[in-house]
Amino acid sequence: KSSMKFSTVTSSRRKARKAHFSATSVDRRKLMTAPLSKELRTKHKIRSLPVRKDDEVRITRGSNKDRQGKVIAVYRKKWVIHIERIQRDKANGATVSVGFHPSKVEITKLKIDKDRKAIIARKAASKETEKGKGKHTEASISA
Repeated sequence: KSSMKFSTVTSSRRKARKAHFSATSVDRRKLMTAPLSKELRTKHKIRSLPVRKDDEVRITRGSNKDRQGKVIAVYRKKWVIHIERIQRDKANGATVSVGFHPSKVEITKLKIDKDRKAIIARKAASKETEKGKGKHTEASISA
């Protein structure tokens, strides 16, 4: 009797949407990642990181494109981040922060503490081990 392993990954749009919108706060953190700027990418050897309060970001899409600021809030429930000094006026005169999805911004300066340092080191290390995976070399082809 052979026991086959079945994948639990689904390609169903319905299930993927349900998983996305009912994701827990812990899962949302991972889903709310932003790409790093070119300088940070070469420095840390990683491509993206979950965005956090006190990171500095540059908006890459929309009418606020190329504006920069510090992240003042990561609003996981609404899937948005609020950036310092980027606000709009409501009809009643109140000002509110404009929400941006993390994929539409680029991290320009990281707030680094020991936990973040560990995450960066771990991601960079796993990227190093994956280098060359799936690539054919001249030696492996001729063998």
